[in-house]
Amino acid sequence: MAKGKSSGGLQAPRGTRDFYPEDMRRRNWLFGQFRETAHAFGFEEVDAPIVEHLDLFRRKAGEEILDQLYHFELHDRELALRAEMTPSIARMVIARQGAMRFPIRWFTVTQNWRYERMTRGRRREHYQWNMDIWGEPGVEAEAELLSAMFTAFDGLGLARGKVGVRLNSRALLEESLRRGVLADRPEVFEPLCVVIDKIDKIGAQAVTDLLCDPNGGVKLSAGEAERVIEMLSARSLDDAARFTSDDSGALTDLRKLYDLLDAYGIADHIPFDASVVRGLAYYTGVVFEAFDTGGVLRAIAGGGRYDRLAETLGGKPVPAVGFGFGDAVIAELLQDEGIWPDPPRDVQDIVYAFGAEEKPAAIGVATRLRRQGRNVELCLGQSKLKRILGDADKVGAERVFLIGSDELARGIVKVRDLAEKKEHEEPLGG
Repeated sequence: MAKGKSSGGLQAPRGTRDFYPEDMRRRNWLFGQFRETAHAFGFEEVDAPIVEHLDLFRRKAGEEILDQLYHFELHDRELALRAEMTPSIARMVIARQGAMRFPIRWFTVTQNWRYERMTRGRRREHYQWNMDIWGEPGVEAEAELLSAMFTAFDGLGLARGKVGVRLNSRALLEESLRRGVLADRPEVFEPLCVVIDKIDKIGAQAVTDLLCDPNGGVKLSAGEAERVIEMLSARSLDDAARFTSDDSGALTDLRKLYDLLDAYGIADHIPFDASVVRGLAYYTGVVFEAFDTGGVLRAIAGGGRYDRLAETLGGKPVPAVGFGFGDAVIAELLQDEGIWPDPPRDVQDIVYAFGAEEKPAAIGVATRLRRQGRNVELCLGQSKLKRILGDADKVGAERVFLIGSDELARGIVKVRDLAEKKEHEEPLGG
């Protein structure tokens, strides 16, 4: 097709998707797994508008997020399509903060929008499963959420060992840095986290250059940057302990968390990794990212503790922890592993009339079956019976109801059981 102004309207915007029936069946299966896991852990589903006030995202993440938001002004109001669900959840919690009985366990499955550079598994429009616990300050909440994540992996058919979760503590990192290189500059911690979050993407040397950039937001000396990189290389709690005090509360929490994860039977799949910091500024404690152990894809899911978010948005302080689990990367992994299912159409019965005179009777049969709770396709038009039977077999239908002139005259309908390959007759009225 020649490119021109009119061609764009016939294509979905770049970074978005059309969901044809076969795609919707897969999507519904995936979302069903998310919801089944959340319900198994006692979480309740909530939702919020896809359009929020721009200020909600600006206050939560700062001005820099504006470059990624789909935002606009309408009737003198600055609005934005939600880039993630956490700010909306925080707003909802704040609205009923005085009347709520904490802790609360909420989950969402929502469509989100973010104008990003696209790579495999990264789109500008995606769906995300969130699970959040509000009002529980202890790491029992983190352990429960991580267990839910692995339960979802099991439900999706991923073998243990195909997916892992790297875990760290922003609190531990903050303690260590503010005892050392940031002792006189505590305000630099958040921009430093934004920089070191890039270490997997650009490497240690490039991160060092950014940390030492005299025009950047951190401005460390070469020795200080070297110390930070050394801290990020810790791969065990004992290694991490070298950079903090003996009475570190964050280290104590991490040791307790790993004891709980061991009780869940998942500790071996959750290695400690001091380089995991998560770029978003609002994280305050434990942070984690799920990854494919083959190292082919970007992060599958991620989250952590954000105890100061409600306060940042104008509410009273409430401890909170949660994760976001997108649909795009997990779909890539399931495809790579050959376990992305192809669910059939959910049609149980098909009703076929041989001619126009039998149509009213066929409508009556279909209506009766639907009232019984069956999923019924009533054949429209005048397709050949051979095609109808072939289609019935393809969609996995259980029965085909056949009405011709002879059946109509005798007041019966012929029922073909496709599994048993047998036929019997029933009265038209049921």
